[in-house]
This record gives sequence, C-alpha cells and structure tokens, in this order.
Amino acid sequence: MPQTIETAVHHELLIKKSRFIACVQPMTDRASAQKVVAELWEQHPGAAHVCWALLAGGQSAAVDDGEPSGTAGRPMLDVLRHQDLEGVLATVVRYFGGVKLGAGGLVRAYTDSVAQALLKAEKIAILKQRVLMCSAPYAMEGLVRREIEITGAALNNVQHADEVKFEFSLPDSAAEALIIRLNEAGHGRISWIKPEADEAS
Repeated sequence: MPQTIETAVHHELLIKKSRFIACVQPMTDRASAQKVVAELWEQHPGAAHVCWALLAGGQSAAVDDGEPSGTAGRPMLDVLRHQDLEGVLATVVRYFGGVKLGAGGLVRAYTDSVAQALLKAEKIAILKQRVLMCSAPYAMEGLVRREIEITGAALNNVQHADEVKFEFSLPDSAAEALIIRLNEAGHGRISWIKPEADEAS
C-alpha cells in the first residue's frame, strides 16, 4: 500500500569530510519541488551540489545536479520507490570536503542520506477515497447520518429539497459495505446518484 510522510525530516552525514544534508518531505508536484531546491541554494550558497528526487506519479524526477550521471538522483529515487512512497521529495545538499568518493561511494552516500532521514519520518498510508451521493426521504435522514458517522465517512454536503440529498466520501475499501447497509436499512427507499464525472465518461 502506498504511503506518504507527514512532515519534513532531516539527517546529516559526514563522509570523508564531505557533508551530506538530507531532507525528505511531502510534495505533490514538480513545480513545488523545484521551488524547494531553489530555496536550498539560497540557504546553502557554498554547497557543491543540491541533488533531488521526487516521487509523485507522472511528475517524478531524479536530478544529479553535476554529480556523475546516475550517482545521486536515481539512487535517491530508488530509496523512495523501495519504501513504496508517493508524494515525497528527497533533497541532499552536498558540501565537498576535498576527497573524491568515486561512483560507488557517491551512490552509497546519497542512498544512506535519504534512507537515514526516512527512518525518522512518520509514514501515513494513502487511502483511495470514493465519493458517494444518495437521496433519502426526510424520515430517514437520521438513519443515513448515523450510518455515515459509524463508518467514519466525511459528510461533504447535505441538501434539503423534495428529499434529503447527501454527498460523502470514505475509503474506497469501505464503500460497498456501507451501500449494502443503507440499502437494507432503507428498505429500497434510498436512491443512489452517480457523480457527474462518472456520467460524462
């Protein structure tokens, strides 16, 4: 199950006098990630490299920023993938200490920096949500509200017209069971409305 992280966490490694300052943080898109990288350059004008990797669906990226090709961005991205993360940006600011690490050493350094930071991160599961809409007679409003509350669904909207119309969202895995319960409790008097996005497709 894909996960994301709750807040930004940092970790610093010192390897042969080079400083690797890693940060992993929640991030939804490439434009926001590039803004963070630009801010890191402002905070660390003396740094040799600011390498980064973003795992965010079609906006994913792996940037070596002048390190030998494949020694920074890709290994960092691999760590995020290996931990089944989504919507996460990893950055590593490197201050060069005068001793070359070689390709293998660089891969290890960037991999370890991100992996160590992730050890401190609080991970949260990404649950696929489903939006449901139904209408019920006024006499059943209390029953529908109770079922929605018991399931832990979020009530997004209620409209009072000829009948009471509900719109709510809940984890996809719990949706079918709630539909069945409401159908049984409502004795066929609760009608389900397809969201407009579904009708267009």
